Amino acid sequence: MNARERILQAVGANKPAPRPLPVPDTELVIRYEDPLSTFRAIVDSIGGASVILDDFQLLKEEILTYRANGSFVINRIAAAGPVDADIAGLTAQELESLDVAYIEGKVAVAENGAIWIPESSFGNRLVPFICTQLVVLIDRNDIVATLHHAYALVDTAAEGFGMFLAGPSKTADIEQSLVIGAHGAKGLVVYIH
Repeated sequence: MNARERILQAVGANKPAPRPLPVPDTELVIRYEDPLSTFRAIVDSIGGASVILDDFQLLKEEILTYRANGSFVINRIAAAGPVDADIAGLTAQELESLDVAYIEGKVAVAENGAIWIPESSFGNRLVPFICTQLVVLIDRNDIVATLHHAYALVDTAAEGFGMFLAGPSKTADIEQSLVIGAHGAKGLVVYIH
């Protein structure tokens, strides 16, 4: 038996017994009187923008205006007009000039402004990361107080990929200066209907 096998055998013989993960009591975690207002305040404070959407015609007109001005737009929101369905096979090179992407979120979190977006909303895994401006639509009834509440609603096994997204892409680890759009969209607008 070599040294590697001896180490692995020793680790295997001395590992603790498995214990179940703790289950948080969601009745005891943070609550907000007005989750919508809290969510909006957090989104706005982390570099995004939140807009109450009373009429989907606004989204339709916005998309038409962008396209009329020559912008490369992908729409994945059925209520906002024709959906760009056949984009799964597009490459990074074909998507690198993507100006604006419209996608739907499923659950929004008041405590941190995060939005759960499953892969089926993207149409292509690159879309939310490669676009310059990301627009996410959420239903005001899908705003929950905390990530504990959100995880209770999210079925992570339903699709191959999904993510919680909070604000536009940003990093501050490069020479201690904030860089917006370093790893994804430079801007985020959340429409709430």
